[in-house]
Amino acid sequence: MASSPSDFAALLRAWRDRLSPADAGFTMTDGRRAPGLRREELAQLAGLSVDYVLRLEQGRAKNPSAQVVGALARALQLSRAERDQLYRSAGLLPPQDGTVSTHVPPGIQRLASRLGDVPIGVFTADWTLVWWNTTWSALHGDPAVLPAGERNLARALFGNGAAHASMLPVQSERGQDAFAESIVADLKDAMSRYPKDAQLDRLVQELREVSDAFAHHWATQTAAAQHTTDRKTIRHPEIGDILLDCDVLIVPGADLRMVTYTAASGSSDAGRLDLLRVTGGRTATALP
Repeated sequence: MASSPSDFAALLRAWRDRLSPADAGFTMTDGRRAPGLRREELAQLAGLSVDYVLRLEQGRAKNPSAQVVGALARALQLSRAERDQLYRSAGLLPPQDGTVSTHVPPGIQRLASRLGDVPIGVFTADWTLVWWNTTWSALHGDPAVLPAGERNLARALFGNGAAHASMLPVQSERGQDAFAESIVADLKDAMSRYPKDAQLDRLVQELREVSDAFAHHWATQTAAAQHTTDRKTIRHPEIGDILLDCDVLIVPGADLRMVTYTAASGSSDAGRLDLLRVTGGRTATALP
């Protein structure tokens, strides 16, 4: 596919200049010389280094991967048409129908960004984390420290890689078995709806091989997933145990799940969550 690093670079610069910091979840401060995102802000949102974003914008970094382009498209809150244009300018085919979508609609990103006091993570149909706000990072650790392929909740629960190793201890009122069964049920549903998705197929085969628990749930699970409000106690390395209500919201018009954590108003847990927002929870590095 014909492409040019200069075309990709021009689109990247133009769309970074277009997106306001407020819509991306950043606080507007004095001293900005341009209305758009700073390069370091885009790098933070996309989980990339500032140097790499600079080289992409200068046309010096060639052949970015599909994962990188997808992360940039989400960070820039591109429409589907714009996302596809960015893929083509990088010499890549846009994501095709029949595969799990990683596209997060701009409206969902704006809504989640403006609810900055609430830890929010957005997951795809196969439970890959594709968007999160800074409060989510403060609670669970910055997902950007994990390789993109490890930002998957099923891998964190059942795998033996970086995501599983870094997972914070969590107690669920529903019970971890019920939670695990819901995740497996979602994966079975995704497999039936996205039979051409090779990445999803590899994920399922990998987990069936490395986890007896996953293999058992996969063989016996027949009911559809039921995501109800769950109370979870998260053992955070800086502030100790924090009790939160966890809700899984289905995003209308997109095959996405928005996971939120809230504390009872006026409770000591609400105070701990406020403290995390201030301190940033820098030592935690985990998925939920």
